[in-house]
Amino acid sequence: MKAVITVTGKDAVGIIASVAAECSEHGVNIVDISQSVMRDYFAMIMLVDIDGLRGDFGDFVDRMTELGRSSGLLITTMHEDIFNSMHKI
Repeated sequence: MKAVITVTGKDAVGIIASVAAECSEHGVNIVDISQSVMRDYFAMIMLVDIDGLRGDFGDFVDRMTELGRSSGLLITTMHEDIFNSMHKI
């Protein structure tokens, strides 16, 4: 199964590293990543594989949200089923 993680906020050193480290800690593998910096603002979207997730998906979502809060970022984590349902026409 996959999930989509988005990260937005003021650009700073180490954003990708901290998000990747949190994913790794929970057994989540980054499949694809796209990021850009627009002036001082950082935006990233990641597709991750959650088949190896250690623990509950809801707990992982909460941990990613808290990582964002503590870093001054907005981090959202959405299961691929929800993401796909939201984007069907």
